Amino acid sequence: MKDYLKIKKKLYEACLLFVNKKHHTVSTIIEFNKKALFSETKSSAGDKHETGRAMLQLEMEKASQQLASITEMKDILAKIEIQKTSEVICLGSLIITTKANYFLAISAGEISFDNKIFYAVSTNSPIGMQLLGKKVGERITFNNAKILEVY
Repeated sequence: MKDYLKIKKKLYEACLLFVNKKHHTVSTIIEFNKKALFSETKSSAGDKHETGRAMLQLEMEKASQQLASITEMKDILAKIEIQKTSEVICLGSLIITTKANYFLAISAGEISFDNKIFYAVSTNSPIGMQLLGKKVGERITFNNAKILEVY
């Protein structure tokens, strides 16, 4: 496949955009919940007030966990060297199989580029774990796909 470096760069950028959008969304939720938590005033319905605060705190904890996950994805992306090629599939590899095309990075789902579909998958995903360490010509059990090219 020609222009593999261009494709890898676009896939990497799509993954970065995915992470940045998630970060923005979660940050917005956290800020909204902080404001709501601080503006919550004690009313005559004390139980209602306490329930509202508890719900906001649960939302804040959930958002904080999501933020930690996003930070982990950013760290993984920072480790990828787009220019690096290897005959053995590793983090940052572009993999072409008989069934689908993959970019081993983070789980960002389906990415369309140049009228082709690529799947950004993490090394911890079931398909990522099967691909990791494989070489051109080997088969993986996922859809009985044969690895055709690795960049």
